[in-house]
Amino acid sequence: MIERKDETVPSAVPESDEADKAGSDTVKKTLGFGFWLSLIWLFVISMLALLAPVLPLKDPGENFVQYEERENPLTKKLEEQPAIPPYSLSSEHWFGTDQDARDIFSRTIYGARISLAVGGLTTLFGLLIGGSLGMLAGFLKGWVDKLVSGLFLLSLSFPGLVLTILIITILDRSLLTISLTFGILSIAPIGRLARAQTLTFAEREFVTAATTLGAKRSRILLRELFPNVLIPMVTLAMVVVAISIVGEGTLAFLGLSVQGSSTWGKLILLGADISTLQTSPWVSFVPMSFLFLTVASFNYMSDRLQDVFDTRSIYVTHD
Repeated sequence: MIERKDETVPSAVPESDEADKAGSDTVKKTLGFGFWLSLIWLFVISMLALLAPVLPLKDPGENFVQYEERENPLTKKLEEQPAIPPYSLSSEHWFGTDQDARDIFSRTIYGARISLAVGGLTTLFGLLIGGSLGMLAGFLKGWVDKLVSGLFLLSLSFPGLVLTILIITILDRSLLTISLTFGILSIAPIGRLARAQTLTFAEREFVTAATTLGAKRSRILLRELFPNVLIPMVTLAMVVVAISIVGEGTLAFLGLSVQGSSTWGKLILLGADISTLQTSPWVSFVPMSFLFLTVASFNYMSDRLQDVFDTRSIYVTHD
């Protein structure tokens, strides 16, 4: 009689799937609560800015004059007269009004549309131009690398603020001009990072194997190198967005912000004088808080991604 030994039943889940699941859980845990809180804030403020025209917000340009009873110096009787703005926080105006009796919350949300647009367009331009040039320089090397690296070095030699003021003064103060100006300044930092990452991964085995098998250069760039270069570029892109938003605020204090539109920088400037800060601090504090939380969220998310994906130590030496 032949005895049948118990056979081990193979797991229904492949080891690779289990490893992927474990890796995903690790990333979720490592990113931390602050990362997801920052992401939620950015999502909420982006949706508010995007949907502002259809949301039940007060007209950002309307003057909501309030009235109060005051004694008429001529008749010595109490009469209803316009109160002097800015008005403090109330159920009608959650964050008060400015000096022209305009709703602060509504203007802050509409201001987010321009400030976030500046950050987004700047980063998009920098990623497309800087990222493409950097990857080409790192992959092709030779004279292409020398030329592109020289252009990056030349770009970094210009004082950023002076160049921005010069371009905006010569052209105009439109959203596109300001975004492209900031975008030009972001090309070199993003491009240098893309070049460094491409040089690092271009020596890896999977790229060598693809080259040996006769893969086209375009395929190697897009399928092999780009996915590996993307994460470090995204972490830097978040910082670029934050810097661009702060840069717009700086231009507002110089009188060079986007013309004809409310921005966070302009709203902060509106309440930045000493008398308003002492009597009605909410005029500048509200848009300043929105700007601070947004910039801090981008910076924190960038920092967490760098830690999780170890992009700080991604540069390796080759024997």
